[in-house]
Amino acid sequence: MYYIFHGDDEFTRSEAVAELKAKLGDPAVADINTTVLDGRNVTLSELIHACDSIPFMGNRRLVIVENMLQRFDPRKGGRSETDDQLLDALKSYLPQLPESTRLVFVESKSLHGNNPILKLAQRDDQAYVREFEVPRHGAVGRWITRRVKEKGGTIQSGAVMLLTLYGGEDLRLLDQEIEKLLTFAGDRAITEADVRRLVPAAVESNIFAMVDALGQRDRRQAVTRLHELLEAGESPIYLLFMITRQFRILTQVKELAGQGLQLPAIQSRLGLHRYVVEKALGQARNFSLGQLNVIYRKILETDEAIKTGQLEPELALDMLVAELVM
Repeated sequence: MYYIFHGDDEFTRSEAVAELKAKLGDPAVADINTTVLDGRNVTLSELIHACDSIPFMGNRRLVIVENMLQRFDPRKGGRSETDDQLLDALKSYLPQLPESTRLVFVESKSLHGNNPILKLAQRDDQAYVREFEVPRHGAVGRWITRRVKEKGGTIQSGAVMLLTLYGGEDLRLLDQEIEKLLTFAGDRAITEADVRRLVPAAVESNIFAMVDALGQRDRRQAVTRLHELLEAGESPIYLLFMITRQFRILTQVKELAGQGLQLPAIQSRLGLHRYVVEKALGQARNFSLGQLNVIYRKILETDEAIKTGQLEPELALDMLVAELVM
């Protein structure tokens, strides 16, 4: 049997993969019987070898292929000859998949509706397709409430709103904060005061979201995120500091990635948490190194304008965000 898990909700998607792995039984044996392949450059022979291998001390093998099917999405100019050959071979192989193997295609974004493997799976009794979309806007609050309930707790509506503001749409971060809040609250409901007391650092998540919006030249989203942070009581000086810090990290990560360093090496070199480096690597793709240097200079100019009294802090931030998305 094979699975297609696609969409931008990395957290819930990862949970679904973890559930499949848990069904393999003993964690030590599960690790031995699990293979993860990079679908961007895997060959069919490598995939078949992994799938056709006999399970060790168990009845099932799990083969996870990351971001392979995106290669078959319709695109301008058509697919490459290599991808076309791979597509045809994969379509021929899937019906021969051993009963002992669970093959999971994990895609970091939603596949096009006309993706040939997606269409094949949708009419195949031996396939399972699930799309994972990050909940947007009000749906995030409902996700928080449901998640708290699943963990045996309750949360006040005001706390949900505040946690949504702090955590944005980052479900992994929200889940971590929910765990912390439930431990602190004990048998009572989570309150706004709990969120304000325990999740002040979660403002970085909205900084990430604002930087993402800046990188995509999405002025509306960037300005919205900025004003949500200001309305939540964050100091303009602190927000400018955080924006400065984030773009400094992006510049450093961009430079090190350009030198060929991989995530673990960059993490070690900069002394940052893996999560921060992962997010920064993704955001850095939206900028050239030259653009990052120009942005960093504009941030420093804004800082100088605030410190010398040339501009009010909130106005200076508004002008900075507007300038960065032009």
